Amino acid sequence: MALNILSIGQSALNAAQIGIATAGHNIANASTAGYSRQLVVQAAAPGQDFGYGFVGRGTDIVQVRRVYSDLLGGQVREAQSAKSGLETYYSQIRQIDNLLSNPDAGLSPALQDFFSSVQQVSANPTSTAARQLLITSAESLESRFKGLDTRLQQLRTGLDPQIAGSIDAINIAARQLADLNDAIGKALARSNNAPPNDLYDQRDQLVADLSKEIRTSVVKQDGGQYNVFVGNGLPLVVGNQTFRLTTIAASTDPNRIEPAYLTSGGAVPLSADSVAGGKLGGLLEFRDQTLDSAQNALGRVAVALARSFNDQHALGVDLKGNRGGNLFREAGAVASAAASNTGGGVIAANIVDVKALVTSDYQVRYDGTNFAITRLSDGSTQSFATLPQTIDGVAIALASGSPNAGDEFRVQPTIRGAADFGVLLTDTKAIAAGAPVRSGSAAANTGGARIAGGTVDASYYAAPLAAPLTLTFDSSTSTLSGFPGGSAVTVESGGVSTIYPPGSPVAYTTGASIRFDGISLSITGTPANGDTFTLAPNTGGSGDNRNALALSLLQTTGTMGGGTDTYQGAYGQLVSMIGGKTHELEVTSAAQTALLTDSERSVQAESGVNLDEEAANLLRYQQAYQAAGRVMQVASTLFDTLLKLG
Repeated sequence: MALNILSIGQSALNAAQIGIATAGHNIANASTAGYSRQLVVQAAAPGQDFGYGFVGRGTDIVQVRRVYSDLLGGQVREAQSAKSGLETYYSQIRQIDNLLSNPDAGLSPALQDFFSSVQQVSANPTSTAARQLLITSAESLESRFKGLDTRLQQLRTGLDPQIAGSIDAINIAARQLADLNDAIGKALARSNNAPPNDLYDQRDQLVADLSKEIRTSVVKQDGGQYNVFVGNGLPLVVGNQTFRLTTIAASTDPNRIEPAYLTSGGAVPLSADSVAGGKLGGLLEFRDQTLDSAQNALGRVAVALARSFNDQHALGVDLKGNRGGNLFREAGAVASAAASNTGGGVIAANIVDVKALVTSDYQVRYDGTNFAITRLSDGSTQSFATLPQTIDGVAIALASGSPNAGDEFRVQPTIRGAADFGVLLTDTKAIAAGAPVRSGSAAANTGGARIAGGTVDASYYAAPLAAPLTLTFDSSTSTLSGFPGGSAVTVESGGVSTIYPPGSPVAYTTGASIRFDGISLSITGTPANGDTFTLAPNTGGSGDNRNALALSLLQTTGTMGGGTDTYQGAYGQLVSMIGGKTHELEVTSAAQTALLTDSERSVQAESGVNLDEEAANLLRYQQAYQAAGRVMQVASTLFDTLLKLG
């Protein structure tokens, strides 16, 4: 019996020692990231039957168990992944928001200054100083467009190393997880399935760190191993086997990197949706949904301004009597073929209607029979048997060669709009402030009518006025005659248009709009019989401001968005879109941070180390240790007594 008491004391002493060691281990790791507190699980040793009953034989240590909830751990990983993705997106878009909304560095002040200089030319078309100011303001506008685009391009370039770095971190974590899986499996085998708690903590912490880079999901397998999946279900770690992510050049843009999944057959490109969440998902979402759109929107304003201003400028004449040339250099659309194409087809794109432009790129895919054109901003697709076709003001054509089935192309109408925007005119005399035709009333007229207008549209230059034209009023028929014999005349009054055949007299209505051969004019008042009105080529253009006035009106004319948006309105939409998204991300990120904090508190409440509790445990185990020593001392005394009796 003395030996039995001694073994009981030994088991109690051993249990107390393990309890003290476990409490000490908890205290030592109270600040260790990912550590879960551990508990000693004891059970009474089976009693010995002495006939009169069972006598206890002490205690057994069943397990040293860590306190951990898979459910709470999964909630923390999910919240961490979402928070990391939102914070990454927000930190990137905030830079664009600060850039575009800056009252000094944004585009709006440069646009306002430019059109103010146009108005000064219209007020004083012969002023060399006003004309020089217009060119200087145009150059400042060019600098502002290019400066904004350069900053956006720097953001784009800076994304590549961040994407590559995130993918490297994911691959390193995958290898470490596989090694931990292997180490845990071996530890379980050596210890007869006793849990290696610290290895479990290291693995769970590593998965939590991985969730900062990309969204993860974990499936527990028999034997305590983890299978880890990322994104939308891509296996990253299966047991001690790993799969890798890598970066590749985008198929239609070698300067743009994309994530890819390595398989035995090579690298498979991944969309942003398939690797959502975490830093990597936030970077890709920012680039695909915001940066591309912002650069396209800025380019759209530049393209629309250059095209519409050049078109109107070409309708005027400069101080030398020459037709106006292009004031601005206009960027062209970019069309590129995928590197994987097997055919020889070459796609060309040309902007034909700036009013219809949207801020999107397009994918053109040939299936062997039809061309599918997809607007990438919303995924809408149209199918055509042949090219060319015009989509959103962009004419897409097969320039040469023949594509094979499966060939792809990318069309970017406005991506270079701001970067390639430039000023072409340097000669102040070449500014076409005047209109190409002059109108006037004869000094001998006796009536009270006056002619106004003499503006032209693009069709005028197909057959420009070569000699003065005289219109004569006949009071007996209330008609005008003298129009070119081969030209039809359109008269619009009160919303009603009347077309007069070539050579026929034209009924006179005061204030009516009269159009022929690309010329528009009006005569108001009451003419007398025989009164004449003249139209003549404007060979000098000096003192004429009619085209300059038309140019200044472009500032408030709907030249974009189907004819409803002005330049500044379209830019304002870009600023508003970026500002709204930035605010949304700021609010959502703050909410997600609060959710993560709550989840981490729940984990700490379940698994965290409470130093007060551990101090109490130390005192309890110390007392148990002392009591166990006393039991062993009693057993020794009893044994000595037995020896003496013998």
